[in-house]
Amino acid sequence: MKNQLEKEFALEEYLYGKTVETPVFIGNDKTRDLQFEKICFDIKSYFNNEWQMANANHEKILLEHKKAIIGHKKEVAYFKDKIKEYLRENNLLNVWKPAWYSDAVDAIYHELWGLSGLAEWFSDAYKGSSSAKIIGDKIYFLVNGKTVLMPQRICSDRRKQLIKALLLNTPKKRSGDSYQEVYMLDGSRITIFSGDLVKPEQEILVFRKFYIKEYTFEKQAELGTIPEDSITLFKSMIQIGYNVAFAGAVRTAKTTFLSTWQSYEDPTLEGVMVETDPEIPLHCLIPTAPVIQLVADGEDLEKLTKSILRSDADYIIMAEARDGVALNIAVKAANKGTRRVKITFHTTDVKDFCYDVADEILRVYGGSLFSTMLKVAKSFQYVFQFIQLQDKSKKRLKAIYNLRHENSRITIHQICKYDMHTDSWKWKYDVGNESKVIGDEENPEMFQIFCKELKSLSEKYPLMEKTDFSPYRHLEGT
Repeated sequence: MKNQLEKEFALEEYLYGKTVETPVFIGNDKTRDLQFEKICFDIKSYFNNEWQMANANHEKILLEHKKAIIGHKKEVAYFKDKIKEYLRENNLLNVWKPAWYSDAVDAIYHELWGLSGLAEWFSDAYKGSSSAKIIGDKIYFLVNGKTVLMPQRICSDRRKQLIKALLLNTPKKRSGDSYQEVYMLDGSRITIFSGDLVKPEQEILVFRKFYIKEYTFEKQAELGTIPEDSITLFKSMIQIGYNVAFAGAVRTAKTTFLSTWQSYEDPTLEGVMVETDPEIPLHCLIPTAPVIQLVADGEDLEKLTKSILRSDADYIIMAEARDGVALNIAVKAANKGTRRVKITFHTTDVKDFCYDVADEILRVYGGSLFSTMLKVAKSFQYVFQFIQLQDKSKKRLKAIYNLRHENSRITIHQICKYDMHTDSWKWKYDVGNESKVIGDEENPEMFQIFCKELKSLSEKYPLMEKTDFSPYRHLEGT
Protein backbone atom coordinates (compact mmCIF):
# COMPACT_ATOMS: atom_id res chain seq x y z
CA MET A 1 0.00 0.00 0.00
CA LYS A 2 2.82 2.39 0.88
CA ASN A 3 4.64 1.87 -2.42
CA GLN A 4 1.40 2.34 -4.32
CA LEU A 5 0.70 5.58 -2.42
CA GLU A 6 4.19 6.92 -3.13
CA LYS A 7 3.83 6.13 -6.81
CA GLU A 8 0.46 7.86 -7.04
CA PHE A 9 1.70 10.94 -5.25
CA ALA A 10 4.78 11.08 -7.46
CA LEU A 11 2.45 11.36 -10.43
CA GLU A 12 0.89 14.49 -8.94
CA GLU A 13 3.61 17.01 -9.71
CA TYR A 14 1.61 19.83 -8.20
CA LEU A 15 1.62 18.20 -4.78
CA TYR A 16 4.75 16.06 -4.56
CA GLY A 17 6.90 17.53 -7.31
CA LYS A 18 10.07 19.48 -6.60
CA THR A 19 8.87 22.96 -5.74
CA VAL A 20 12.15 24.80 -5.19
CA GLU A 21 14.75 23.82 -7.74
CA THR A 22 16.19 27.23 -8.50
CA PRO A 23 16.20 30.35 -6.30
CA VAL A 24 12.74 31.86 -6.17
CA PHE A 25 13.56 35.14 -4.48
CA ILE A 26 15.75 38.01 -5.55
CA GLY A 27 17.91 39.96 -3.14
CA ASN A 28 21.49 40.34 -1.95
CA ASP A 29 21.25 38.08 1.09
CA LYS A 30 21.62 34.63 -0.50
CA THR A 31 22.08 32.96 2.86
CA ARG A 32 18.75 34.31 4.08
CA ASP A 33 16.99 33.15 0.92
CA LEU A 34 18.52 29.70 1.04
CA GLN A 35 17.56 29.35 4.70
CA PHE A 36 13.93 30.07 3.84
CA GLU A 37 14.06 27.62 0.92
CA LYS A 38 15.45 24.92 3.21
CA ILE A 39 12.61 25.46 5.68
CA CYS A 40 10.12 25.11 2.80
CA PHE A 41 11.82 21.88 1.73
CA ASP A 42 11.79 20.51 5.29
CA ILE A 43 8.10 21.30 5.77
CA LYS A 44 7.21 19.67 2.47
CA SER A 45 9.08 16.55 3.55
CA TYR A 46 7.26 16.71 6.90
CA PHE A 47 3.87 16.68 5.14
CA ASN A 48 4.90 13.91 2.76
CA ASN A 49 6.22 11.68 5.53
CA GLU A 50 3.13 12.19 7.65
CA TRP A 51 0.79 11.30 4.78
CA GLN A 52 2.79 8.21 3.90
CA MET A 53 3.12 7.03 7.50
CA ALA A 54 -0.63 7.38 7.98
CA ASN A 55 -1.40 5.63 4.68
CA ALA A 56 -3.34 8.79 3.81
CA ASN A 57 -6.15 8.54 1.31
CA HIS A 58 -4.78 9.77 -1.99
CA GLU A 59 -8.07 11.15 -3.34
CA LYS A 60 -8.84 12.91 -0.04
CA ILE A 61 -5.54 14.80 -0.09
CA LEU A 62 -6.01 15.76 -3.72
CA LEU A 63 -9.50 17.04 -2.96
CA GLU A 64 -8.22 19.09 -0.03
CA HIS A 65 -5.59 20.72 -2.18
CA LYS A 66 -8.01 21.39 -5.03
CA LYS A 67 -10.24 23.27 -2.60
CA ALA A 68 -7.33 25.06 -0.94
CA ILE A 69 -5.89 26.36 -4.20
CA ILE A 70 -9.15 28.11 -5.14
CA GLY A 71 -9.73 29.56 -1.68
CA HIS A 72 -11.88 27.29 0.51
CA LYS A 73 -11.13 28.47 4.05
CA LYS A 74 -11.35 25.08 5.74
CA GLU A 75 -8.84 23.47 3.39
CA VAL A 76 -6.47 26.47 3.49
CA ALA A 77 -6.61 26.29 7.30
CA TYR A 78 -5.65 22.59 7.17
CA PHE A 79 -2.34 23.38 5.47
CA LYS A 80 -1.64 26.57 7.41
CA ASP A 81 -2.39 25.05 10.82
CA LYS A 82 0.05 22.20 10.23
CA ILE A 83 2.72 24.63 8.96
CA LYS A 84 2.24 26.79 12.05
CA GLU A 85 2.49 23.72 14.29
CA TYR A 86 5.79 22.72 12.66
CA LEU A 87 7.24 26.23 12.94
CA ARG A 88 6.22 26.50 16.59
CA GLU A 89 7.74 23.15 17.52
CA ASN A 90 10.99 24.09 15.79
CA ASN A 91 11.08 27.68 17.12
CA LEU A 92 10.83 29.12 13.60
CA LEU A 93 7.74 31.32 13.80
CA ASN A 94 9.84 34.46 13.41
CA VAL A 95 11.92 33.18 10.51
CA TRP A 96 12.61 35.65 7.70
CA LYS A 97 10.09 35.59 4.86
CA PRO A 98 9.77 37.58 1.61
CA ALA A 99 8.19 41.01 2.10
CA TRP A 100 5.18 40.26 -0.11
CA TYR A 101 3.80 37.73 2.39
CA SER A 102 1.99 38.66 5.59
CA ASP A 103 3.83 36.15 7.82
CA ALA A 104 5.98 33.01 7.68
CA VAL A 105 2.99 30.64 7.66
CA ASP A 106 1.42 32.47 4.74
CA ALA A 107 4.75 32.56 2.89
CA ILE A 108 5.47 28.85 3.24
CA TYR A 109 1.92 27.82 2.35
CA HIS A 110 1.87 29.87 -0.86
CA GLU A 111 5.39 28.90 -1.89
CA LEU A 112 4.60 25.19 -1.52
CA TRP A 113 0.91 24.81 -2.36
CA GLY A 114 -0.80 28.16 -2.81
CA LEU A 115 -0.45 30.95 -5.38
CA SER A 116 3.23 31.68 -4.87
CA GLY A 117 4.09 35.39 -5.20
CA LEU A 118 0.77 36.06 -6.91
CA ALA A 119 -0.94 35.66 -3.52
CA GLU A 120 -0.14 39.29 -2.66
CA TRP A 121 -2.57 40.42 -5.37
CA PHE A 122 -5.45 39.01 -3.30
CA SER A 123 -4.45 40.99 -0.20
CA ASP A 124 -6.15 44.19 0.97
CA ALA A 125 -3.22 46.23 -0.34
CA TYR A 126 -4.28 45.41 -3.92
CA LYS A 127 -8.05 45.10 -3.53
CA GLY A 128 -8.47 47.88 -6.10
CA SER A 129 -6.32 46.11 -8.70
CA SER A 130 -8.47 44.44 -11.35
CA SER A 131 -5.83 42.29 -13.03
CA ALA A 132 -2.49 40.56 -12.60
CA LYS A 133 -0.28 38.51 -14.89
CA ILE A 134 2.34 35.80 -14.73
CA ILE A 135 4.51 35.86 -17.87
CA GLY A 136 7.27 33.30 -17.63
CA ASP A 137 8.90 33.83 -14.24
CA LYS A 138 7.73 37.47 -13.95
CA ILE A 139 4.69 38.70 -12.02
CA TYR A 140 2.83 41.93 -12.86
CA PHE A 141 0.03 43.77 -11.00
CA LEU A 142 -2.21 46.52 -12.38
CA VAL A 143 -1.54 49.41 -9.99
CA ASN A 144 -3.26 52.79 -10.37
CA GLY A 145 -4.12 51.97 -13.95
CA LYS A 146 -0.59 50.89 -14.96
CA THR A 147 0.93 47.41 -15.26
CA VAL A 148 3.80 47.16 -12.76
CA LEU A 149 6.55 44.51 -12.64
CA MET A 150 6.65 43.13 -9.10
CA PRO A 151 9.85 42.00 -7.32
CA GLN A 152 8.70 38.41 -6.74
CA ARG A 153 9.41 35.67 -9.27
CA ILE A 154 7.95 32.21 -9.90
CA CYS A 155 10.26 29.51 -11.25
CA SER A 156 9.36 27.09 -14.05
CA ASP A 157 8.59 24.07 -11.85
CA ARG A 158 6.41 26.10 -9.50
CA ARG A 159 4.59 27.73 -12.43
CA LYS A 160 3.73 24.35 -13.98
CA GLN A 161 2.70 23.06 -10.57
CA LEU A 162 0.34 26.02 -10.12
CA ILE A 163 -1.24 25.48 -13.55
CA LYS A 164 -1.80 21.80 -12.80
CA ALA A 165 -3.36 22.60 -9.43
CA LEU A 166 -5.73 25.14 -10.96
CA LEU A 167 -6.85 22.70 -13.64
CA LEU A 168 -7.62 19.99 -11.10
CA ASN A 169 -10.69 22.01 -10.13
CA THR A 170 -12.04 21.88 -13.69
CA PRO A 171 -12.57 18.29 -14.80
CA LYS A 172 -13.69 19.39 -18.28
CA LYS A 173 -10.30 20.95 -18.90
CA ARG A 174 -7.29 18.94 -19.96
CA SER A 175 -3.73 19.66 -18.94
CA GLY A 176 -2.68 19.36 -22.59
CA ASP A 177 -4.96 22.18 -23.73
CA SER A 178 -3.06 25.33 -24.66
CA TYR A 179 -5.82 27.81 -23.75
CA GLN A 180 -8.02 27.44 -20.68
CA GLU A 181 -10.09 29.52 -18.28
CA VAL A 182 -10.71 28.61 -14.65
CA TYR A 183 -12.22 30.40 -11.66
CA MET A 184 -11.23 30.98 -8.06
CA LEU A 185 -13.82 30.69 -5.30
CA ASP A 186 -14.12 34.50 -5.09
CA GLY A 187 -15.04 34.65 -8.79
CA SER A 188 -11.62 35.77 -10.03
CA ARG A 189 -10.99 34.45 -13.54
CA ILE A 190 -7.68 32.91 -14.57
CA THR A 191 -6.86 32.59 -18.27
CA ILE A 192 -4.01 30.15 -18.93
CA PHE A 193 -1.89 30.12 -22.09
CA SER A 194 0.62 27.28 -22.39
CA GLY A 195 1.88 24.56 -24.74
CA ASP A 196 2.14 25.49 -28.41
CA LEU A 197 0.61 28.93 -27.84
CA VAL A 198 3.65 30.25 -25.95
CA LYS A 199 7.42 30.23 -26.27
CA PRO A 200 9.34 27.63 -24.23
CA GLU A 201 9.20 28.35 -20.48
CA GLN A 202 6.97 31.39 -21.08
CA GLU A 203 3.60 30.16 -19.82
CA ILE A 204 1.11 32.97 -19.22
CA LEU A 205 -1.55 33.24 -16.51
CA VAL A 206 -3.86 36.26 -16.59
CA PHE A 207 -5.83 36.90 -13.40
CA ARG A 208 -8.94 39.08 -13.60
CA LYS A 209 -10.65 40.28 -10.42
CA PHE A 210 -14.26 41.44 -10.44
CA TYR A 211 -14.08 43.67 -7.40
CA ILE A 212 -17.28 45.68 -7.87
CA LYS A 213 -19.52 44.39 -5.08
CA GLU A 214 -22.20 47.07 -5.27
CA TYR A 215 -24.10 46.89 -8.55
CA THR A 216 -25.96 50.21 -8.53
CA PHE A 217 -26.03 53.18 -10.87
CA GLU A 218 -25.09 55.35 -7.90
CA LYS A 219 -21.89 53.33 -7.50
CA GLN A 220 -21.19 53.59 -11.25
CA ALA A 221 -21.62 57.37 -11.02
CA GLU A 222 -19.34 57.50 -7.98
CA LEU A 223 -16.66 55.69 -9.99
CA GLY A 224 -17.15 58.17 -12.83
CA THR A 225 -18.30 55.53 -15.32
CA ILE A 226 -21.63 57.31 -15.96
CA PRO A 227 -22.92 60.82 -15.21
CA GLU A 228 -24.93 61.02 -12.00
CA ASP A 229 -27.77 62.92 -13.63
CA SER A 230 -28.40 60.06 -16.10
CA ILE A 231 -29.49 57.59 -13.41
CA THR A 232 -33.22 58.34 -13.64
CA LEU A 233 -33.04 58.07 -17.44
CA PHE A 234 -31.46 54.59 -17.26
CA LYS A 235 -33.91 53.36 -14.66
CA SER A 236 -36.83 54.43 -16.87
CA MET A 237 -35.32 52.57 -19.84
CA ILE A 238 -35.18 49.39 -17.78
CA GLN A 239 -38.79 49.75 -16.71
CA ILE A 240 -39.87 50.27 -20.32
CA GLY A 241 -38.05 47.10 -21.37
CA TYR A 242 -35.91 48.22 -24.30
CA ASN A 243 -33.58 45.67 -25.88
CA VAL A 244 -30.03 46.85 -25.21
CA ALA A 245 -26.47 45.92 -26.12
CA PHE A 246 -23.43 46.88 -24.08
CA ALA A 247 -20.47 47.19 -26.43
CA GLY A 248 -16.79 48.04 -26.27
CA ALA A 249 -13.32 46.58 -26.21
CA VAL A 250 -12.11 44.16 -23.54
CA ARG A 251 -11.90 45.41 -19.94
CA THR A 252 -14.25 48.35 -20.45
CA ALA A 253 -16.80 47.36 -17.75
CA LYS A 254 -19.44 45.97 -20.14
CA THR A 255 -20.23 43.00 -17.89
CA THR A 256 -20.29 45.20 -14.79
CA PHE A 257 -22.76 47.56 -16.41
CA LEU A 258 -24.92 44.67 -17.63
CA SER A 259 -24.98 43.31 -14.08
CA THR A 260 -25.93 46.73 -12.76
CA TRP A 261 -28.67 47.15 -15.38
CA GLN A 262 -30.05 43.70 -14.59
CA SER A 263 -30.12 44.37 -10.84
CA TYR A 264 -32.99 46.84 -11.49
CA GLU A 265 -35.00 44.37 -13.58
CA ASP A 266 -38.52 43.39 -12.48
CA PRO A 267 -37.94 40.39 -10.13
CA THR A 268 -41.33 38.88 -11.03
CA LEU A 269 -40.34 38.32 -14.67
CA GLU A 270 -38.92 35.02 -15.88
CA GLY A 271 -35.55 35.16 -17.57
CA VAL A 272 -32.86 33.03 -19.18
CA MET A 273 -29.22 34.07 -19.00
CA VAL A 274 -26.53 32.29 -20.99
CA GLU A 275 -22.83 32.86 -20.22
CA THR A 276 -19.71 31.30 -21.64
CA ASP A 277 -18.12 31.77 -18.20
CA PRO A 278 -19.92 32.07 -14.84
CA GLU A 279 -19.24 35.75 -14.13
CA ILE A 280 -22.63 37.31 -13.30
CA PRO A 281 -24.19 36.13 -10.02
CA LEU A 282 -27.85 36.86 -10.81
CA HIS A 283 -28.95 34.61 -7.95
CA CYS A 284 -27.25 37.16 -5.66
CA LEU A 285 -28.22 40.35 -7.53
CA ILE A 286 -31.92 39.48 -7.79
CA PRO A 287 -32.28 36.48 -5.44
CA THR A 288 -36.07 36.12 -5.71
CA ALA A 289 -36.27 36.36 -9.52
CA PRO A 290 -37.06 33.19 -11.53
CA VAL A 291 -33.98 33.39 -13.75
CA ILE A 292 -32.44 30.30 -15.35
CA GLN A 293 -28.66 30.69 -15.48
CA LEU A 294 -26.86 28.53 -18.04
CA VAL A 295 -23.14 28.23 -18.76
CA ALA A 296 -22.60 27.04 -22.33
CA ASP A 297 -20.45 27.73 -25.36
CA GLY A 298 -19.74 26.26 -28.79
CA GLU A 299 -21.45 22.94 -29.44
CA ASP A 300 -23.20 22.97 -26.07
CA LEU A 301 -24.79 26.32 -26.85
CA GLU A 302 -25.77 25.17 -30.34
CA LYS A 303 -27.65 22.22 -28.80
CA LEU A 304 -29.51 24.55 -26.44
CA THR A 305 -30.59 27.05 -29.12
CA LYS A 306 -34.04 25.58 -29.81
CA SER A 307 -34.78 25.09 -26.12
CA ILE A 308 -33.87 28.68 -25.31
CA LEU A 309 -35.95 30.11 -28.15
CA ARG A 310 -38.92 27.91 -27.26
CA SER A 311 -38.82 28.87 -23.60
CA ASP A 312 -41.56 31.05 -22.18
CA ALA A 313 -39.04 33.46 -20.67
CA ASP A 314 -39.95 37.14 -20.51
CA TYR A 315 -36.39 38.07 -21.47
CA ILE A 316 -33.09 36.59 -22.56
CA ILE A 317 -29.56 37.69 -21.63
CA MET A 318 -26.62 36.61 -23.78
CA ALA A 319 -23.68 37.69 -21.63
CA GLU A 320 -20.44 37.88 -23.62
CA ALA A 321 -22.08 37.18 -26.99
CA ARG A 322 -18.85 36.54 -28.82
CA ASP A 323 -19.87 34.31 -31.75
CA GLY A 324 -22.59 33.81 -34.31
CA VAL A 325 -24.43 31.16 -32.30
CA ALA A 326 -24.95 33.39 -29.26
CA LEU A 327 -25.76 36.46 -31.34
CA ASN A 328 -28.22 34.51 -33.48
CA ILE A 329 -30.13 33.44 -30.36
CA ALA A 330 -30.45 37.06 -29.20
CA VAL A 331 -31.52 38.34 -32.64
CA LYS A 332 -34.05 35.53 -33.17
CA ALA A 333 -35.54 36.04 -29.72
CA ALA A 334 -35.86 39.81 -30.27
CA ASN A 335 -37.34 39.38 -33.75
CA LYS A 336 -40.09 37.12 -32.44
CA GLY A 337 -41.13 39.85 -30.01
CA THR A 338 -39.11 39.20 -26.87
CA ARG A 339 -38.29 42.43 -25.04
CA ARG A 340 -35.70 43.22 -22.37
CA VAL A 341 -33.10 41.28 -24.41
CA LYS A 342 -29.59 42.15 -23.23
CA ILE A 343 -26.14 41.28 -24.61
CA THR A 344 -22.52 42.35 -24.27
CA PHE A 345 -20.48 42.52 -27.47
CA HIS A 346 -16.85 43.25 -28.31
CA THR A 347 -16.47 46.07 -30.82
CA THR A 348 -14.52 49.30 -31.10
CA ASP A 349 -16.91 51.20 -33.39
CA VAL A 350 -20.61 51.00 -32.60
CA LYS A 351 -21.45 52.55 -35.97
CA ASP A 352 -20.49 49.10 -37.32
CA PHE A 353 -22.62 47.25 -34.75
CA CYS A 354 -25.27 45.95 -37.18
CA TYR A 355 -22.63 44.88 -39.68
CA ASP A 356 -20.36 43.23 -37.10
CA VAL A 357 -23.19 41.24 -35.51
CA ALA A 358 -24.57 40.20 -38.91
CA ASP A 359 -21.11 39.16 -40.09
CA GLU A 360 -20.67 36.85 -37.08
CA ILE A 361 -24.08 35.26 -37.69
CA LEU A 362 -23.36 34.76 -41.39
CA ARG A 363 -20.08 33.01 -40.60
CA VAL A 364 -22.10 30.26 -38.90
CA TYR A 365 -25.45 30.20 -40.69
CA GLY A 366 -24.90 31.98 -44.01
CA GLY A 367 -27.58 34.15 -45.61
CA SER A 368 -27.96 37.69 -46.87
CA LEU A 369 -25.82 40.37 -45.29
CA PHE A 370 -28.37 43.16 -45.71
CA SER A 371 -31.38 41.20 -44.43
CA THR A 372 -29.38 40.02 -41.42
CA MET A 373 -28.23 43.58 -40.69
CA LEU A 374 -31.86 44.68 -40.87
CA LYS A 375 -32.83 41.97 -38.35
CA VAL A 376 -30.09 43.23 -36.02
CA ALA A 377 -31.37 46.81 -36.30
CA LYS A 378 -34.88 45.57 -35.49
CA SER A 379 -33.60 43.56 -32.52
CA PHE A 380 -32.00 46.30 -30.41
CA GLN A 381 -33.25 49.77 -29.64
CA TYR A 382 -30.15 51.05 -27.82
CA VAL A 383 -26.43 50.30 -27.83
CA PHE A 384 -24.23 51.54 -24.97
CA GLN A 385 -20.53 51.89 -25.76
CA PHE A 386 -17.83 51.80 -23.05
CA ILE A 387 -14.14 52.65 -23.08
CA GLN A 388 -11.13 52.35 -20.78
CA LEU A 389 -9.11 55.49 -20.08
CA GLN A 390 -5.33 55.76 -20.12
CA ASP A 391 -5.55 55.05 -16.41
CA LYS A 392 -6.82 51.50 -16.93
CA SER A 393 -8.64 51.46 -13.62
CA LYS A 394 -11.08 54.08 -14.98
CA LYS A 395 -13.95 53.25 -17.36
CA ARG A 396 -16.37 55.60 -19.09
CA LEU A 397 -19.65 55.40 -20.94
CA LYS A 398 -18.48 56.66 -24.33
CA ALA A 399 -21.77 56.89 -26.19
CA ILE A 400 -25.38 55.72 -26.51
CA TYR A 401 -26.90 54.99 -29.91
CA ASN A 402 -30.53 54.47 -30.94
CA LEU A 403 -30.87 51.93 -33.80
CA ARG A 404 -33.62 52.51 -36.36
CA HIS A 405 -35.04 50.78 -39.41
CA GLU A 406 -37.53 52.74 -41.47
CA ASN A 407 -38.52 51.72 -45.02
CA SER A 408 -35.80 49.03 -44.94
CA ARG A 409 -33.17 51.66 -44.22
CA ILE A 410 -30.87 51.32 -41.21
CA THR A 411 -29.74 54.42 -39.37
CA ILE A 412 -27.90 54.90 -36.08
CA HIS A 413 -28.68 57.98 -33.97
CA GLN A 414 -26.31 59.09 -31.22
CA ILE A 415 -28.06 60.47 -28.15
CA CYS A 416 -25.06 60.63 -25.79
CA LYS A 417 -21.37 61.40 -26.31
CA TYR A 418 -18.49 61.47 -23.83
CA ASP A 419 -16.08 64.42 -24.01
CA MET A 420 -12.60 63.18 -23.12
CA HIS A 421 -11.23 66.71 -22.58
CA THR A 422 -13.82 67.81 -20.04
CA ASP A 423 -14.63 64.35 -18.62
CA SER A 424 -18.32 65.05 -19.18
CA TRP A 425 -21.22 64.00 -21.41
CA LYS A 426 -23.33 65.70 -24.06
CA TRP A 427 -26.87 64.66 -24.98
CA LYS A 428 -29.29 64.85 -27.92
CA TYR A 429 -33.07 64.55 -27.58
CA ASP A 430 -33.90 62.16 -30.39
CA VAL A 431 -36.42 59.33 -29.92
CA GLY A 432 -37.14 56.93 -32.80
CA ASN A 433 -40.60 55.69 -33.78
CA GLU A 434 -40.00 52.14 -32.53
CA SER A 435 -38.79 53.44 -29.17
CA LYS A 436 -42.03 55.45 -28.94
CA VAL A 437 -44.19 52.43 -29.86
CA ILE A 438 -42.48 50.19 -27.30
CA GLY A 439 -42.71 52.90 -24.65
CA ASP A 440 -46.44 53.37 -25.20
CA GLU A 441 -47.10 49.62 -25.24
CA GLU A 442 -44.95 48.61 -22.28
CA ASN A 443 -45.03 51.49 -19.80
CA PRO A 444 -46.43 54.87 -20.92
CA GLU A 445 -45.68 56.47 -17.55
CA MET A 446 -42.01 55.47 -17.64
CA PHE A 447 -41.79 56.48 -21.29
CA GLN A 448 -42.88 60.00 -20.36
CA ILE A 449 -40.17 60.07 -17.68
CA PHE A 450 -37.62 58.80 -20.21
CA CYS A 451 -38.52 61.57 -22.67
CA LYS A 452 -38.52 64.22 -19.95
CA GLU A 453 -35.08 63.19 -18.64
CA LEU A 454 -33.50 62.95 -22.09
CA LYS A 455 -34.89 66.36 -23.06
CA SER A 456 -33.62 67.88 -19.81
CA LEU A 457 -30.12 66.46 -20.30
CA SER A 458 -30.11 67.68 -23.90
CA GLU A 459 -30.98 71.21 -22.82
CA LYS A 460 -28.32 71.28 -20.09
CA TYR A 461 -25.54 69.58 -22.07
CA PRO A 462 -26.41 69.84 -25.79
CA LEU A 463 -24.73 67.59 -28.35
CA MET A 464 -24.36 69.82 -31.40
CA GLU A 465 -22.27 67.60 -33.69
CA LYS A 466 -23.55 65.17 -36.34
CA THR A 467 -25.53 62.40 -34.66
CA ASP A 468 -27.04 60.38 -37.55
CA PHE A 469 -25.03 57.60 -39.18
CA SER A 470 -25.60 54.82 -41.69
CA PRO A 471 -23.73 51.50 -42.00
CA TYR A 472 -24.28 51.22 -45.74
CA ARG A 473 -20.61 51.63 -46.65
CA HIS A 474 -20.27 47.90 -45.86
CA LEU A 475 -22.72 47.03 -48.64
CA GLU A 476 -20.74 48.58 -51.49
CA GLY A 477 -20.29 46.09 -54.28
CA THR A 478 -22.89 43.63 -52.93
